[in-house]
Amino acid sequence: MFARHCLAVLATALAALLAPAPATAQSAVDGDTPMGSQIRLHEGVAEDQPRVEVSLEASVAGMDVSGHQREVDWGHWWRQGKRFVYVKATEGTGFRNPYYRGQYDGSRGVGMIRGAYHFALPDRSSGAAQANYFVDNGGGWRNDDHTLPGALDIEYNPYGQICYGLSQDAMSRWIKDFSDTYHRRTGRWPTVYTSTNWWATCTGNRLNLSGTNPLWVARYASAVGPLPHAWPFYTFWQYTSKPLDQNTFNGAYHRLQVLARGH
Repeated sequence: MFARHCLAVLATALAALLAPAPATAQSAVDGDTPMGSQIRLHEGVAEDQPRVEVSLEASVAGMDVSGHQREVDWGHWWRQGKRFVYVKATEGTGFRNPYYRGQYDGSRGVGMIRGAYHFALPDRSSGAAQANYFVDNGGGWRNDDHTLPGALDIEYNPYGQICYGLSQDAMSRWIKDFSDTYHRRTGRWPTVYTSTNWWATCTGNRLNLSGTNPLWVARYASAVGPLPHAWPFYTFWQYTSKPLDQNTFNGAYHRLQVLARGH
């Protein structure tokens, strides 16, 4: 009887060791945080109504991907009408998307206009350090008619405090440091991806980039809603994550080409 009891205890302990670890915050373990994942987590979604469309002459359908999508069927998405994509290149100063080159070149191979984005970790290193890491690892810009300016993904912290432990002034300085450094390296101002709520909470609306940086707003709803501080209009809107992140460009296709060229 005692032996059977011991065996049962050992079996239970072994099963506990072999069981999968409990789920943690999305992507906090693997270091590859998908764009908008933390905005969905903190702000939720309201995708039950059809998206408010503007005329076909004034919008362009697009998407964004990270390493989580791995090999993407670009031909499929082209046939679905997607004409641009942003591809995650880097996070902080210690992560590079291992699928970046295939995704970046593959999207261009079917004709898409594409750009790269960086997931910011402002508590890890300076804005300048992360901008340089981004440019050095695929986030640069070329005047070739089909490369969009790089994008800064600045959103809720997947690993800790939502504003990364920074004050509103310090966060504003960090973002400005990233933006200025990227501009010095590439001649372009980076697109800023964020949500209205995060921007108000973590910068206190102290920073005004509306005259330089294109806005990419995230809101998973049928209408774009209020925009972050001082931006009078959005350039991109990420409106859903089903079945993957989908976006719209606020303008006709030739305006998207102008954004890629920089003039």
